[in-house]
Amino acid sequence: MKKIIIIACLLLFLISCDKKSLKSIDSTVFHKTHEPKKSKAPFSDIVQVGNMYFLSGQIGMDHSTRKLVEGGIASETKQTLENIKAVLEYHNLPMENVVKCTVILAEIEDFSVFNEIYKTYFPQKPARTTFAAKELARGAKIEIECIAVRSQ
Repeated sequence: MKKIIIIACLLLFLISCDKKSLKSIDSTVFHKTHEPKKSKAPFSDIVQVGNMYFLSGQIGMDHSTRKLVEGGIASETKQTLENIKAVLEYHNLPMENVVKCTVILAEIEDFSVFNEIYKTYFPQKPARTTFAAKELARGAKIEIECIAVRSQ
């Protein structure tokens, strides 16, 4: 239900954008180290609309090996946040520009471990939604998607 509300809000935002803003949509911007060779992924790592950047969910995958890092929720959380940081840095955005995160945990029992690591990456305290889901892509323990805004 929360995802439906978030998607509806994003659609309302896009509908309310002027034509100039909509022309700035770039749905093919992949962070070069995240795109596997011959990728046919049906999504972009990041999409820009005006000064807003919508990041697709990242998991604790080491993009050099295309495998999840070992070590459980703590290792996966750190790698997930490093992946987000790398995508943002590629677009000259610092982590401080993140205004909203959606966090999906495979086990809600992992919340406190995840939260301690998360706080070290986001001292500005962006808005956040956190929930647990039965299964995540590739057997991941965590997935995080973000929205960032470029300061003017």
